[in-house]
Amino acid sequence: MSKETARELIEFIEKSPTSFHAAAVMGEMLEDAGFVKLEERDRWELKRGGQYYTVRNGSALIAFTVPKEELAGFRIIASHSDSPSFKIKENPEILADGQYVKLNTEGYGGMLCAPWFDRPLSVAGRIAVKENGRVITKLVNVDRDLLMIPNLAVHMNREANNGYKYNLQKDMLPLLGEASGKGKFLKIIAEAGGVEEGDILGHDLFLYNRQPGTIWGADEEFLSIGRLDDLQCAFASLKGFLAGAKEKYGAVHCVMDNEEVGSETKQGAASTFLFDVLFRIHKALGGDYEDYLRCVADSFMISADNAHAVHPNYEDKADPVNRPYLNKGIVIKYSANQKYCTDGFSAAVFKEICRRAEVPYQTFTNRSDMPGGSTLGNISMAQVSVNAVDIGLPQLAMHSPYETAGVEDTDYFIKAARVFFE
Repeated sequence: MSKETARELIEFIEKSPTSFHAAAVMGEMLEDAGFVKLEERDRWELKRGGQYYTVRNGSALIAFTVPKEELAGFRIIASHSDSPSFKIKENPEILADGQYVKLNTEGYGGMLCAPWFDRPLSVAGRIAVKENGRVITKLVNVDRDLLMIPNLAVHMNREANNGYKYNLQKDMLPLLGEASGKGKFLKIIAEAGGVEEGDILGHDLFLYNRQPGTIWGADEEFLSIGRLDDLQCAFASLKGFLAGAKEKYGAVHCVMDNEEVGSETKQGAASTFLFDVLFRIHKALGGDYEDYLRCVADSFMISADNAHAVHPNYEDKADPVNRPYLNKGIVIKYSANQKYCTDGFSAAVFKEICRRAEVPYQTFTNRSDMPGGSTLGNISMAQVSVNAVDIGLPQLAMHSPYETAGVEDTDYFIKAARVFFE
């Protein structure tokens, strides 16, 4: 079962080269399960027992169910759709030495630079075009090996293996073609989007790694692919959300964008997106702001963003006693400085969920002398304040374009999410 789930996860991620595609794929999965899409600009008419979802910016998604009886509170799992990458700039083509065409890019999020070299890349995202007098967006994915960032030969930099500080403007620009390729980039994008080049008024395009996902290891116990952080959690929480009974509480599957760059956008965890949806649910059911506040007070959130496993070559980088490993269960993340929203109460609640789901859990803290990252949990608390726990699935090579996780762990989270939503 775990390998089957791992293959399904790989297929989901390969269909989701950007946050825009991830939201679209999740929307398709929800509609296949009978969910109705709501537009934020429309008045919401909700029915008890109904299943709905809405999308903001084409890249953040919230799905929810309305119980048949009185709404007793919300059960929320929140994850994020974006991953570190390189964004294509405006007027991107650069002619190099009169012989090559490369693309001008800038970094999105805190990526590991070295693994981006010498592997086939392509471009995906969305384009904005005018149609019937309105500006609309279309998904685009150039589904072929299009670009490469070639390394500089060691003969020309004898210190390359002694450590190197990458300059994003000089070292990380991808090669598109020979000089004859000048002027072809937007033509390629237009063809992939099924529009004329002149119709493209704007774009949000990103590089992505073309290397297919794989299951590997002595006992096929590992899986590797790009964007595991955080599409592995987004996928697992959606599967658990769809499988759970969702009878008493309002069940909420929330996937925000822009976590990797601070979440402070209209579609990020710092935005009003989650608040807007939860309050509109109450309003549509005849409640008022007081009813909303009472309901939130009896709600719980799982903030799900992947966690660092102990690295086999860098065991000293992990905490002396809180040491998560691949295939050993869901990771509960703690931080005294509140980088994670876990506290004693919320950890206890999640441990009980794992017990009922019969899945293992582990704990993570950073070394006390090593500052760690943060995630969307505490950021979203500024808008919707509920008891919350930060968890993740253990992985290696976080923020690489080709990350590694355990085959077993996705199933563990699906089972825990299903129990949570029951």
